[in-house]
Formats: sequence, C-alpha cells, structure tokens
Amino acid sequence: MTHVLVDDLTKRYPGSEQPALDAFTLDIPSGSLTAFLGPSGCGKTTTLKMIAGLLRPTAGSILFDGRDVVSTPAEKRGAVMVFQNYLLFPYMSIGDNVGFGLKMRGVPRQTIRRRVEEMLELVQLPGVADRRPTQLSGGQQQRIALARALITEPNVLLLDEPLSNLDAHLRDEMRDLIVRIQRDLAVTTIFVTHDQGEAVVLADKIALIFDGVLTQYAEPSEFYLRPVSGRAAQFFGGTNFFPAVRRGSVVETPIGSFAFDAPYAERAPAGESVLTIRPEQLHVRGANGDPNTVTGTVRSRIYVGTYTRYIVRVGEHDVEVIRSADTPGQINEGDDVHVHFPSDRLWLVPKA
Repeated sequence: MTHVLVDDLTKRYPGSEQPALDAFTLDIPSGSLTAFLGPSGCGKTTTLKMIAGLLRPTAGSILFDGRDVVSTPAEKRGAVMVFQNYLLFPYMSIGDNVGFGLKMRGVPRQTIRRRVEEMLELVQLPGVADRRPTQLSGGQQQRIALARALITEPNVLLLDEPLSNLDAHLRDEMRDLIVRIQRDLAVTTIFVTHDQGEAVVLADKIALIFDGVLTQYAEPSEFYLRPVSGRAAQFFGGTNFFPAVRRGSVVETPIGSFAFDAPYAERAPAGESVLTIRPEQLHVRGANGDPNTVTGTVRSRIYVGTYTRYIVRVGEHDVEVIRSADTPGQINEGDDVHVHFPSDRLWLVPKA
C-alpha cells in the first residue's frame, strides 16, 4: 500500500494559454480507491499520466510514501497504468501478454508461468493462457489488461476509463471485479471516469475536476448531498435547483420561503445563491399546515418500479419529487399536493 500526495501539480502545453492542470493538490490515502471525475478534457488523464511518469509536470511534486518521484522513470515508480483500449500484443498468447512485465525483469520462466495462472484466476479467466487476444471478447481483453498490470505487484494502480468500451452488462461485471480485486489486494488505485454513477459505486473518495482545477474532493455521499457549487451539483444531476437569497436563517425562493436548521444557516452563503435539494428528500403531504411546505399540481407521474417520479408545478417552477413504491397513498396527475422541504435537507451553493 502506498500513500500518494500530489502537491501543487501544474501542466502547461506549449502554445496553450489555459493550463491542462492548474495547482492541483490531492492527498490519496494508501490502499484507497480514488476516482478522478469530470467532463472530457478537464485534465483527468493528464494527471494520471503524470502520476504514472508518462508526462512530466510543468511544476509541482508527486510523492509516493513521502518520496518525490517526478524525476523517477516510469518503469521504476512502481505505478502501472491500464488504458481503455487494452493495448494487448496481438501476436502473443494471453499467457505471454500477462507475463510480459515479469519477463522483462528477468524472472524465471517457471515462476512466470505460476504467476500468470494466479492472475488469470484472479480475473476469473482460468484456462485461456494459450489463446490469442483476438479470440477473447472486449470484456475478457480488459480483464487480461488488468491481470498484466497486477502481475508486477504495483504500488499504485492507475485505470484510465477501463469500462468505457464495454456494454452495460460487461461494465457492471468489470466494475464489480475491480472493486473486489482492489479490496483483496489493498492496492492504492486511481480510476479515471466521466461517469458519475461509476465514480459513486467504485470510489472511496471522488476528485471532481473542471477545467484543470480540483473543484471538490470528498466521499461520494458528500457530492450527492453537499456539492460545493452549482456546477458540481448539476454535473451529478438529479436534483432540484431554485434561485435563492438567504436572509439570516431563512432562504427566499420563487416558490416560497424556507427555514434552515440553525447550525447550517450560520455557514450557508449569504446573499444571492442557489437552493438545491434531492427529489427523494422531499415529502408529499395531504395538509398544508407544516412550515416549509408549498402547494402545487402534479404535472406528470412516472412509475419506475421501486419508486415513482413526480413533477409538481409550483407557480412558474417544476419541483421533482421521488416517492418509494411502498409509500402509502395514491397520487395521480392533476392532483393538488403539498410538498414539504425538510429544514435539515436544504443546501445552498454560491451562485455561478
């Protein structure tokens, strides 16, 4: 297990005014799985390549267990990278592909054979050592690429969107395999993705990157419930947004005024901001006697199996509400309802 500290890392490409990565600092605990999340071109893969030693930073340092490895060649860092396009040698057998790193290190053939068998068992593909890459499916080839990376027992495992070329079923299988192997081996792992769902399921912590800048670094639940900005909240999606102005412990919005819990009200941004609340945190009630409650009309009702999604029109704004399928009481399109905004679930972010 290796502790990784990325300190004030910057990467500028010649001819570009905007840095690909700007003063990026991140502390990654040993044995953890961290996701680099963000839109295409935000600097995720650039950061990964600098950690791997495939790109040299313009400024900053990269520390493995306190040792700066910026000047250390890639092959001596103990970090290995798995690319989304597999990069298997097509004219080598699967066994030779997996054992290639050990062969380059001069490991005895018998030891390589034994380790290859162990790695193929680990990725749940025993008995394919004599096949060629073209004889395997895309999902199987990705597993072989993972086995080839793990056979050298890396200190840091770097995964560059390894699920992006797989269909939905294979993505789920590969995702579960990565989690299991990472937990079993306790190898420090960094996973690049633009898929919010993958990041939430896979990662212990998520580093959200926009335009080469680290926007938020936290556990998945924090992104879901406590985004630091409107852009972060919108990137994760599935939430309600309302323009807002906080005055003391009350926030005023176009659909009504709501009271905050006192401890949070003291820390919430003052003045113009954006109120966010998840659809499943709202409650539909039959009476309008409670505080923090607004009245609206159900515009649409969509049954999704385990829950029902409602769009409630309140004034000139839509409010999305999600109710569990086992919640008592039938609500239909056209019904007038009262939507309760719990004071301990309201969250304000600065106006963009």
